Amino acid sequence: MNFLNPILTPVAILLAAFVAAFLGAAVNPLSTWLHAQIDFLPAVMVFAALTAGITTVTVTACLGGLWQDSLSANPLGISILPLFLVGLIVHRSHELILRDQPFAQFAVGLGASALAPFLTVLLLYTMGRQPIVGWGSLWQWLVVSLIGAVATPLIFWAMGGLTASLTHPVFHESKHRPDRSVRRGRL
Repeated sequence: MNFLNPILTPVAILLAAFVAAFLGAAVNPLSTWLHAQIDFLPAVMVFAALTAGITTVTVTACLGGLWQDSLSANPLGISILPLFLVGLIVHRSHELILRDQPFAQFAVGLGASALAPFLTVLLLYTMGRQPIVGWGSLWQWLVVSLIGAVATPLIFWAMGGLTASLTHPVFHESKHRPDRSVRRGRL
């Protein structure tokens, strides 16, 4: 029996959210070259929503949002609701999404990476804050959405490799012997 999988998946998702929050906040040449802050948390939320339960999605949104806000100029906790809504929308329709197809992962990652910053800016305006939004924000939104879309299949690949290396493959035993021939027709 593979008893590690129910424990390993949420822990691996939370570890990926922790790494994504700090990678997005780290000063890297790509974000300075593109003039946009890169955000990998919506891609992690897509992975969590398609592979885990709603409890894992909720905990990932809460902790990931707090980790991201602690490293940004946002008010603490403002990113929790957008990340949770992204995870909830994807989780509610996870039966319809082809989660094993890289194109579907790219498309869902694009939508999630575009929706999360939009909802965050909307919440900031709702709270009475005045975020700096201009024509350059449109470029940043496009860059963040595309990089999040590209990162989503990579996260699926990396997390699948991690899970495969730490767990045993499931073996489904057939009730019929493979060396037995079946006679058809008349006796």
